[in-house]
Amino acid sequence: MKINDAGKKPIEGAHRPTQAHASRDVAKSETAAPSDSVKLSAQSQAFAGVVSAGGPVFDAKKVADIKAAIANGTFKVNPERIADGLIDTARDLIHQRKA
Repeated sequence: MKINDAGKKPIEGAHRPTQAHASRDVAKSETAAPSDSVKLSAQSQAFAGVVSAGGPVFDAKKVADIKAAIANGTFKVNPERIADGLIDTARDLIHQRKA
């Protein structure tokens, strides 16, 4: 069965935006005052300070040493150190929420 909408009439009262509506909406969006603000966390501010001061973001030699240790099978994972780091991070996040 073939559908043909040539005989359909537009619904009366249906909203069809006109050029006047479109230009009004554009003008409204261009003149609207921004109400959003951004607040950086203490960590992001500290990181931005290190980056802008030209300090190294990471130690390339340490990264190369770790890659080599992984490649030759001598890299050891210390699960206690990882767990301690996760707990410290969770404490920091909880402390920040309370502040």
